[in-house]
Amino acid sequence: MEDYKNHNAWKRLIDQLEWYDTESHYCHVRYKFWKIVQIVVAASIPVISIFLLCPLWVKVLVAALGAVVAIIESIQQLCQYSSLWMSYHSTAERLKHEKHLFLADAGQYRDLSENEKLMLLAERVEEHVSTEHANWIDEHKRVTRK
Repeated sequence: MEDYKNHNAWKRLIDQLEWYDTESHYCHVRYKFWKIVQIVVAASIPVISIFLLCPLWVKVLVAALGAVVAIIESIQQLCQYSSLWMSYHSTAERLKHEKHLFLADAGQYRDLSENEKLMLLAERVEEHVSTEHANWIDEHKRVTRK
């Protein structure tokens, strides 16, 4: 029964599941990091600028902080950490769902031979991966047209 673990379809599932899970986590961390930095920097601008009779270096600092906020937002838009995080997480969850159905002989895997199950698994994994890839291309085109 454990022969499926040596099959290419199973190996591909595990490989893609780990990749999407890892990339989702990476994008999630990057998105939250840059957003927190952006919020802190943006919030410091009005606090620093309340000093009306401040030296020139404080005014330069406020201007620089405003530029940093704009740069961080540009990085967010360029790298698309938020949308990649959601897309990769969604694909990882679909692959986990597929894995659980396969292991439980449930859903489309019910009443199939081991070979039929593995062929169906290969088709379903590739369907999920290619759908995510097509969505990535559509999103990339949308972002670059802005």
